[in-house]
Amino acid sequence: MKPVIALVGRPNVGKSTLFNRLTKSREAIVANFPGLTRDRKYGEGELEGQTFIAIDTGGISGDEEGIDLEMAAQSLQAIEEAHICLFLVDAKDGLMPDDHRILDYLRKRDKHTYLVANKIDGLDPDIALADFYSLGFAEVHPITATQGRGVKSLLLGVLEEFAAIAAANKSEDDFDLDDESVTGIKIAIAGRPNVGKSTLVNRLLGEDRVVVYDQPGTTRDSIYIPFERRDQRYTLIDTAGIRKRGKTRETVEKFSVVKSLQSIQDANVVVLVVDARTGIVEQDLHLLGYVIDTGRALVIALNKWDGMDQEGKEKIKSDILRRFTFVNFAKIHFISALHGTGVGDLYPSIHRAYESARKTLTTNILTQILQDAVTDHAPPIINGRRIKLRYAHAGGQNPPIIVIHGKQTDKVPGNYTRYLEKTFRKVLKLEGTPVKIELRSGENPFIKSEENLNPQQIARKRRMTKNKVQSKKNAATGRAAAVNKTNERKAPVQRRRPR
Repeated sequence: MKPVIALVGRPNVGKSTLFNRLTKSREAIVANFPGLTRDRKYGEGELEGQTFIAIDTGGISGDEEGIDLEMAAQSLQAIEEAHICLFLVDAKDGLMPDDHRILDYLRKRDKHTYLVANKIDGLDPDIALADFYSLGFAEVHPITATQGRGVKSLLLGVLEEFAAIAAANKSEDDFDLDDESVTGIKIAIAGRPNVGKSTLVNRLLGEDRVVVYDQPGTTRDSIYIPFERRDQRYTLIDTAGIRKRGKTRETVEKFSVVKSLQSIQDANVVVLVVDARTGIVEQDLHLLGYVIDTGRALVIALNKWDGMDQEGKEKIKSDILRRFTFVNFAKIHFISALHGTGVGDLYPSIHRAYESARKTLTTNILTQILQDAVTDHAPPIINGRRIKLRYAHAGGQNPPIIVIHGKQTDKVPGNYTRYLEKTFRKVLKLEGTPVKIELRSGENPFIKSEENLNPQQIARKRRMTKNKVQSKKNAATGRAAAVNKTNERKAPVQRRRPR
């Protein structure tokens, strides 16, 4: 389980700067005035192989009004979600009354809290930190977020303590989302709002596990539900509906969309639910593109198929043939989540997509398929030279990555890459998963760079290169002289006419 670390404190104490330092990014806006951060922001960080999630929050003072009150609510929600809180104070301002109010709230919530004194640069630590020990902490951690001073040691201590607490509190019944032997196949149910995702989840589970209501936005968070079916473990992920960015106005809905997109990345197979009655819209295509970009296996379910007349069914089928051409590898099902029609047929497609995405590919088979494909349809000729594709090997799973080595691979056109992708998918019988082709040009292993050579070897290499160039010039000069001499011999002799 990844630790979630919330950064809390008064306005303008350096929370966003520390957030950017922890996540090694510049996602949080930083400026020298208070109240800049309003919504809480999530980011992922890593230190010495340990990953964590950081939450940047707006400043809390205790006397918020208007929009500041909403901002404070976001900060308090981040405290509820976090495992550990980093309570930031300003070493230059000293201890303030607002610091006491924030600390009282943290203690009521019984959160593991670290007192972090920021902006310690240019100050005597003994004098600057003296007042903060009155808050009752055994240790005050001095840092300078802008320069990274003291941040690494602070984070190492936080992650070490979290690992110890997690190990002590872990029981046999704990559900680890990162352990695939426990979670089984992770299936994310995604789609636009109010297309029947939660109804489908309940139908797959056989019980009313999640709230279903005829109103868009009923589901606000991604819900992980482990279950077993015929001795096979699964984890269903019910996600919030994803609308167009311009129509996403509520703050809670924005975070729900982020969580939904993260759940898609976390899943093994994505079941994209489309409302058959409203037809295929642009947002459905955007979601399909996002799933393909993340490389997740895909199954498409057209819901609310019951009750449609024959004309409407034929129209939606023609739209599928016209607009779903870029996902022709995905299995399409026509279902009714409310009545259960066709829902049971999703499981075989999910299994085939999952097995295809995790299939082991050997170099011999991939190279043979590549050679057959090149024989049937050779690569184009570029600048008078034909592109040569030598061999292929596997580069990863979920999705399957096929690495092809050759010469001039950077000039392979897109249509030929798609031809190779379809050929590999057809021969290997991969269903429901995208296939990524990586083209690499091989370098001559006998050409050594001068980085690993000593001065004598470098001088010898340069001398040989110079002699080789001079030899080529001499040879060219000799050939030119020979050609001129030959032409002189062949030239006719002009004789003078007798007078």
